[in-house]
Amino acid sequence: MVPNLYPALKPAADGDAAQEPQPRPGANAARDLFWAAPALGAHEVIVNAPHPVMSLAELEVEQVECAVDVWRERMRAHQDAAYVHLIVNERPEAGASLPHSHAQLYALDFVPAAVARERERFAAYATRTMGGNLLADLVQEEVRARARIIAIDEETVLMAPFGARVPYQLMIAPRVSRMRFEDPGPSGAAMIREALRRLALRLGSSPPLNLWIRTAPRGSEQYCWRIDILPRLTYLAGLELGAGVDLNVVAPERVAAELRDQ
Repeated sequence: MVPNLYPALKPAADGDAAQEPQPRPGANAARDLFWAAPALGAHEVIVNAPHPVMSLAELEVEQVECAVDVWRERMRAHQDAAYVHLIVNERPEAGASLPHSHAQLYALDFVPAAVARERERFAAYATRTMGGNLLADLVQEEVRARARIIAIDEETVLMAPFGARVPYQLMIAPRVSRMRFEDPGPSGAAMIREALRRLALRLGSSPPLNLWIRTAPRGSEQYCWRIDILPRLTYLAGLELGAGVDLNVVAPERVAAELRDQ
């Protein structure tokens, strides 16, 4: 692990943690039209392997497992953060600024809106089903149907998610529901490498992609970690960015069928 050369977040100084977002001068404070707050937290780079490789797919399974162990160790080091977001960007088209495979960790002092909405959906589903886990039930149904399942190992399930945003989007989830990725137990490391290997075989080479870990944010009573893999094979344009409507020209059922054969 090394500090980021251009960190997006800075460690809190004395007094910073107690600050609340404040309206900017001239704003209507009662309506909170404008507010700003310090970008506090931590931003780290985790080198995935000593070898100069561009993708996790180029590493041996044991090397990926070692990298994931370090991811979890660093996430635990920031357990007091409101949310810890760990990402891997591969290739410049997906935002990678270095050719050497690496992960980045963002320890945030707030829960991002998208993650907070997921937390609320997990809680609402648990209430409606008298304790059911939203992702665990989804995985169980996907395994029963099989149409979007790509691979299953002792720890995790690899699938092409229903309603995928982009072609060849993948998701890894634990076979048994666990709230936090950083806690002891299955990590999905072998399945990460397997997913990227199958993508590279199907597409002819490792594609530009973004990978991120969803783990339970602060305030969660029901949650389940997962790993999202989003290849950058198409461009987001006006429909996706302006209306939030995703246009995916490759059905997840087809993706699953293709990748099962790799």
